[in-house]
Amino acid sequence: MANHDDIAVIAPDGIAVGPVTQWLRDAIPGATPPFRFDVIAGGRSNLTFKVTDADGNRFVLRRPPLGHVLATAHDMGREYKIISGVSKSNVPVASALDMCDDLKVNGAPFYVMSYVDGVVLSTLQDTEGLSPEFMRSSGESLIDVLGDLHAVNPDDIGLGDLGKKEDYCTRQLKRWRTQWDNSKSREIPAIEETHRILSANIPEQRYTGIVHGDYRLGNCMVGSDARLSAVLDWELCTLGDTMADLGYVLMFWTEPGEFNAGRTSESTLAPGYITKAQGVARYAARTGRDVSSIDFYVSLAYWRLACISEGVYARYRLGAMGSGQEFDFEHYGSGVTLLADAALEIAQRIK
Repeated sequence: MANHDDIAVIAPDGIAVGPVTQWLRDAIPGATPPFRFDVIAGGRSNLTFKVTDADGNRFVLRRPPLGHVLATAHDMGREYKIISGVSKSNVPVASALDMCDDLKVNGAPFYVMSYVDGVVLSTLQDTEGLSPEFMRSSGESLIDVLGDLHAVNPDDIGLGDLGKKEDYCTRQLKRWRTQWDNSKSREIPAIEETHRILSANIPEQRYTGIVHGDYRLGNCMVGSDARLSAVLDWELCTLGDTMADLGYVLMFWTEPGEFNAGRTSESTLAPGYITKAQGVARYAARTGRDVSSIDFYVSLAYWRLACISEGVYARYRLGAMGSGQEFDFEHYGSGVTLLADAALEIAQRIK
């Protein structure tokens, strides 16, 4: 057992140590103060902290970003419900332990889940020392888990009311076209042309279920056995056309020698990692689903990210997101154009 005096109480931004310590002690069985809080992920998305107690037990705490956010954004209760539901399936996810919606404790709602051992493979540096066999298995597991998630009936795990199920792609095209019109800082013809092609070629929604919304290797934990130990970051999860997740993961998947539009999980470049074609074939074999319309979903993923990125770019230019001293305006702005061009190139392959 660890010496309780050895743990330094660290108070990062977003944690009111005293009240949160009291709540953890009362709400989480076995949690023994004092607690150490270490930032795992920060930024303008939900904040994630590793919590280590006096006995060396570890937990994970999630809360909204600092500063003002929309009332419907970064909904902790919704995210907690999703993780609680998914944990009833065979999809690997951290166990939801408890949630606090009393703003007097930490100034914002938060929840606590179990800590899962593993590594996040986002960059090539993250893969150093890992064998080609390990990387191949991690890629296969990424696809297998996605197929398993899409096989889950949301009604069976209490998530049937998570969102509207029908007309997913139509709604996405409408939502992000509105976002584009309201936030664009310049004209990018590829955005308009891609929207026209996609709107005229929306596939029949044959497979309806849970859509993670941000599924990629960089949002998963990989265990020592090279299999996924947990899927992370469920804040964009909804219901709809599950093929959208497969298109999205392919957008973040770059192969050696392939031009990338600036959005990639670099770890897919590591020796041994499976190819995109192998990933699509594996998904089809595991799920028995028709993947012939995959170009539509990959193009939609690029187009959607271009619209979102233009909104970020425009807000930075207007000074709405700080001084931007560490933000390369020109590089980010050109990245939006690259995303739009990639979306159009793929859309033009749609038959």
